[in-house]
Amino acid sequence: MTTHEPDIVVVGAGTAGCYAAATAAEAGLDVVIVERKDEEEAGHIACGDALKGADEFPESIPKPELESAFTNTGVDHGRFEIPSHDTVLEIPIPGELAVIDRWEYGRNVIAGAERRGVEFHYDTVVQDVTQTDDGRVTGVRAKRKGEVVEYDAEVTIDAAGALSILQDKADLADATFDTNVSFSQFCSAYREVVEVPEPVDYDDALVFKPTKRAAGYLWYFPRTDTEINAGLGFQMNEEPMKLVDDLKQDLRNRPEFEGAEVTDKLGAALPTRRPYDSAVAPGFIAAGDAAGHVNPTTGGGIAGAAYAGKYAAEQAVEAIDAGDVSEEALWHYNERVMGHFGSRYAALDVYNILSTAVDVDELMGLLASLPGESLAEALYSGSASVKPRLVAEVIKDSYGHWGQIWEFYKTKRAADDLMDHYGRYPTRPGGFEPWRDERDRLMEQVYDVTGAEPKY
Repeated sequence: MTTHEPDIVVVGAGTAGCYAAATAAEAGLDVVIVERKDEEEAGHIACGDALKGADEFPESIPKPELESAFTNTGVDHGRFEIPSHDTVLEIPIPGELAVIDRWEYGRNVIAGAERRGVEFHYDTVVQDVTQTDDGRVTGVRAKRKGEVVEYDAEVTIDAAGALSILQDKADLADATFDTNVSFSQFCSAYREVVEVPEPVDYDDALVFKPTKRAAGYLWYFPRTDTEINAGLGFQMNEEPMKLVDDLKQDLRNRPEFEGAEVTDKLGAALPTRRPYDSAVAPGFIAAGDAAGHVNPTTGGGIAGAAYAGKYAAEQAVEAIDAGDVSEEALWHYNERVMGHFGSRYAALDVYNILSTAVDVDELMGLLASLPGESLAEALYSGSASVKPRLVAEVIKDSYGHWGQIWEFYKTKRAADDLMDHYGRYPTRPGGFEPWRDERDRLMEQVYDVTGAEPKY
């Protein structure tokens, strides 16, 4: 058996793992990333390739080192196809958008971490977590080409993705770490990269289309005007879809894909759930998909994972320097995540919950009745800035759907109350239980308003 003793061991060479490792290495720590894939396949991850917030990356691997993966920076709106009402809804999306080559991006973040002194151990499959008698995580045990390899570290960062094996193997019962996690809170997704013979007319848009059931959608995201990331997904608490067959059927019905060639295909599980209530335990931090740091309504997680990795590493460095890697010493990481994007993602999860309880046809009918420009203003403007003209236009155009609008309004109020509560996230572990109790009370209101089955 071989034993390595880095200051920090990071499991997973995705966005969260590479940003965590690069941040810690720049601070002068000895960091190893353990990655189950081989060097050639590392960075090859199933993804829709759409990136919102394309101008926002932590300084440890800055945007200029990633830009070769940005294949389409001309997207500026969403295009919602509603076949049941023969409607296409165009909705402007504020902020910087891009569609990327995810494998090229993956290689770039790995190269960025390597340039900052991170050591990569490929072909290494984690099988267990090591802990002291009092529960502090001290590293991981893995296999590499048949040989047992052990990593003893001051802090272990779990960036191993959705439904991480580390959380199954570690005993986290005495920590605040969120163990209220089940497959039903995740989405199963599949995507293909498809080369089409002629340029598409939507190379400036992210195209969405509903599936035949709630809590699922198809997407067509143009990497270029002839290279399309096409995929679909569904919530795992729903009846399973035949992802490959359903996607192929839709592709066959789209004339732009006649004569097209599939160049890559991949599936994955995505955490379409709220961020973990706490993602720390003694000697242990989870980041990115491994901690639910994903927009639960879209599955988008690159930007959140990058910053979660940065915050995890900065807190680990501070704790190691102080000689204290207890849960309390790592706690500020939770605060930074919730303060940056976690509270917003928790509020968005309310709409994901709502989607499991609404009738798809009724929802599509409401969307089809609204003009895209007005809908965009309603979605992206604060309530104080909503104009009387907009209110009048929505009332006029949504005749027949006012009951649904009232339900959505009540849902938005419940989501706002929840986000306000996340803004009061505790500053110490001692305040965690009462905060969680109040959050659970607010979630009961969410279920009452939406009529959805409890998700957690």
